[in-house]
Amino acid sequence: MMEYLHTMVRVGDVDAALDFYCNKFGLVEVRRTENEKGRFTLIFLAAPGDVERARESRAPLLELTYNWDEHEYAGGRNFGHLAYRVDDIYETCDRLMKAGVTINRPPRDGYMAFIRSPDGISIELLQRGEPKAPAEPWASMPNTGTW
Repeated sequence: MMEYLHTMVRVGDVDAALDFYCNKFGLVEVRRTENEKGRFTLIFLAAPGDVERARESRAPLLELTYNWDEHEYAGGRNFGHLAYRVDDIYETCDRLMKAGVTINRPPRDGYMAFIRSPDGISIELLQRGEPKAPAEPWASMPNTGTW
């Protein structure tokens, strides 16, 4: 038997990372480990719909790793991307834009969008169920940067 546990990404600034992943993107911190000997902090985040399962160690998590002595990481795009299914891709992208997050690949197709974390990690957003009908401003919005 095999089960998916978590995806780990390194972050250079815990406050900026938590502002992005929790305050703007909407994930919830479910546990944190501080390791003084190893000089690192691990912060585990769950999607809101997975919080209860995550607390029982039954849901996949995002592990943010903060190495106390290292603050810059390159090649976030080389990681690939995280992917989250959302109930309303247009509402999600609108909320993120209002929070100051750039929509790198807008949901022109009503189904898929990409954003990036402060550390350059690409995050794919996928519409739950069938794609939404194309709508403005998304349908004509150009790509911004890379994802």
